[in-house]
Amino acid sequence: MAPLLRSAHPGPVTGSDRLFTTGFVLLTVADLGYFTAAGVAIYTLPLYVTGPLGSDEAAAGLAFGAFAISALVLRPFAGVLTDRLGRRPLLVGGALLAAVSLALTAFVDSLPAVIALRLLLGVAEAAFFVAGFAALADLAAPSRVGEALSYNSLGLYLGIAFGPPLGEFLVENGSFTAAWLGAAVLSVAAAVLAALIGETRAPADGPVGPRRLIHRKAIGPSIGFFTSLAAIGGFLAFAALHSQDVGLQNSSTPLFVYGVVVVVSRIAFAKVPDKVPSLPLGAAALAAIAVGLATAATWTTPLGLFTGTVLMALGVTFSTPAFFSAVFATARPDQRGAASGTASAFIDLGLGGGPIVLGLVAQSAGIPWALATASAIALAGSAWTLALNARRTDRQPNVPR
Repeated sequence: MAPLLRSAHPGPVTGSDRLFTTGFVLLTVADLGYFTAAGVAIYTLPLYVTGPLGSDEAAAGLAFGAFAISALVLRPFAGVLTDRLGRRPLLVGGALLAAVSLALTAFVDSLPAVIALRLLLGVAEAAFFVAGFAALADLAAPSRVGEALSYNSLGLYLGIAFGPPLGEFLVENGSFTAAWLGAAVLSVAAAVLAALIGETRAPADGPVGPRRLIHRKAIGPSIGFFTSLAAIGGFLAFAALHSQDVGLQNSSTPLFVYGVVVVVSRIAFAKVPDKVPSLPLGAAALAAIAVGLATAATWTTPLGLFTGTVLMALGVTFSTPAFFSAVFATARPDQRGAASGTASAFIDLGLGGGPIVLGLVAQSAGIPWALATASAIALAGSAWTLALNARRTDRQPNVPR
């Protein structure tokens, strides 16, 4: 695979491995806007469902994960469209559609309506996320993909860090309506920034083969990544409620700590994913997530929750760069959209299915049991990833990834 680096606008590919181009920075800031809006929703949605809508924890889990249904179905199609039409149309369109979904949530007062808008948000998520990862792979030299993923993901985790406190501020000093509309404004800002990036897709060097919805080589590492997201999805869905149960006055604080630890660690260890084999790194990350969730589940005090949160965050620091490096290592430039679509479909299964299943556990046995179940999921993913790495090593003993 030849080194590929593109500027903010279409132009010739160069041999440079410079990472911080204008396009890379704009993409990262656009991600920051989009995922800060998502962070506002992460805090606001479960409280909105269990508060003004008068539903329970199981309904909160269902509403939280409903977006994954439409996103799961559409991500492979978004991958094909991203390879065919380019990255920018789906980035801009996805962000604008998210703004519509979030804004309309402010004006509905029933659980079915909220779920319908979450399904619409899933369409937006499919477009924005798949195109964003494909654009990132376009903008980064192959030798720096892991580092690029680490830095680019700062937008996502800063959003998760600052989105919930922003949501809490808007709800407490304004209303739920103010929180939903604030999230919509952030999504519009992400669309504007994405429009400024230009098209990053490189022209095909030769004949393009048939477009496939599923990039099969990405399935193995994507399963490992799925378990990390299923586990973390449970934490994100119930962190605010569990914070109240253990006596924290500011229920958004663990989410803030989680985001900050990931951000700081991604900066400090940005180069690690390009120096350590991807699958063993992913397995170790899953083990850390499992230990963190087990700590939060069994040590039901504020200190126990914060300790578990930090351990989880350290695992998440390496999970996304590790697994996406493994995924993109299997794809040619003209297959990056399909690879991103395949891998991110497993994200929907994790972030969507995890909260739904764990919500049922929380409803019947309590949130600590839901967190313990999430820990077991992550531990199983670690075992799967180690087994996958062993099989690949047996087949290609001289290949480091």
